[in-house]
Amino acid sequence: MNTVSSLKQLQVINAIWWSIISIIHAFALSAFGLTVAEIFTDSLICNILLAAACQLIFSNMRFYLPRQEKYYYVLVISLAVSGVWLFVSNIILKNIFKSDEHYLAVLGSSLSIRYGVSFLMVSCMSMISLLWYTQQEQQETTSRKADAERLAKEAELFKLRQQLQPHFLFNSLNSISALTGTQPEKARHMIQQLSDFLRGTLRRDEQQWSSLKEELEYLQLYLDIEKVRFGYRLQTNIDCTDKALQMKLPSLLLQPVVENAIKFGLYDTVGEVLITLNATDKNEQLEITVTNPFDEETAQPLQGTGFGLASIKRRLFLLFARHDLLQTSAKDNKFITTIVIPQLYEGDHN
Repeated sequence: MNTVSSLKQLQVINAIWWSIISIIHAFALSAFGLTVAEIFTDSLICNILLAAACQLIFSNMRFYLPRQEKYYYVLVISLAVSGVWLFVSNIILKNIFKSDEHYLAVLGSSLSIRYGVSFLMVSCMSMISLLWYTQQEQQETTSRKADAERLAKEAELFKLRQQLQPHFLFNSLNSISALTGTQPEKARHMIQQLSDFLRGTLRRDEQQWSSLKEELEYLQLYLDIEKVRFGYRLQTNIDCTDKALQMKLPSLLLQPVVENAIKFGLYDTVGEVLITLNATDKNEQLEITVTNPFDEETAQPLQGTGFGLASIKRRLFLLFARHDLLQTSAKDNKFITTIVIPQLYEGDHN
């Protein structure tokens, strides 16, 4: 739509331009003592032919756009088209006024001036056409590049979301297998919860953004499964402000964070473990903090954030072009993961 609109504007400007040129042409001829009919006919024929020649060049540039090393093409075509225009217009005017000796004398004496003016007009149109189509080509190239980058980013985001599920699914299936012989009721219950969780994943996979409230409802399905696996050892505490619950975040973001907390919190410790999740609004941004205990001697979480947190950090960079939105720290045998989500408003989520 922008190209079509710009082209229409160019056509309007072109019409105004040739009207002005025709008036200047007529005014110049009036100095030679020609009649009104001669002035009008000369101006009309010459400028119609010259406008047609310029339009021919403009249309030709659409199919052949000379590169920087071939700019001599503009000079050659301008010289050639100007010569053709002078030849054709001269023949037509001579045939129209073949019995008017005064007009023919004026016409013959002004051929060099006419050629020079036509060359300037044609060369200007050639340069304008060259700049116009070069700009259009650059805009199309930029647009294609932006589309390619957007598709690549969406593909990477999709891949990151998909990579988070398999190892959790394998762990759940192993737990179900272990429970089948000793606690079949728990195994059946866990299968049902896993089914609900995976069904929710499929529904939300195409959803780029969701509210914190929706994300916590989905996270609860994951926690229910993990509590079947770990029993009384896994305790959770979720505390969120009312405003934070309505704020937006990328879908499926919290599950790998909590999974990382469970991994470091339960795998290397014994007894009950409390995983806390706090969310609040801070400077019009959603700030989420997940805390879990860890054993400094065995876990050593600060040496690497693991695939889960690394993938989240990558997702946040792809969405916001910032590296500082996920931070981790360790203090008093607690591992703290802090995520800040800038809030995008209507029309910005794409």
